[in-house]
Amino acid sequence: MSLFISNAHAAAAPAQQGGGMEMIIMLLVFGLVFYFMIYRPQAKRVKEHKSLMSELSKGDEVLTQGGIVGKIVKVSDEKDFIVVSLAENTEVTLQKAAVSAVLPKGTMKNL
Repeated sequence: MSLFISNAHAAAAPAQQGGGMEMIIMLLVFGLVFYFMIYRPQAKRVKEHKSLMSELSKGDEVLTQGGIVGKIVKVSDEKDFIVVSLAENTEVTLQKAAVSAVLPKGTMKNL
């Protein structure tokens, strides 16, 4: 026995452990938070990007994920590729998935 530290005494009643119901409720709350904060917004972005890729057409001015701005010259429906004109005699073949945004008409002339 120490002068400054008192001995700990065990409680007379045994300690109760958490039941299974609290754990199930906690898992449901975490599942809902995961769904509304992470999964749902990401699924919405994927859906918007797929619709953007399906609506690409010849003459659209696009911005790629690499920061390249160009005008679509040819759209290949079978293989998911597009040909983008960067300058007068410069064309690049890209995947449709590389397009991040469709720009308003006349954007390339203003750059």
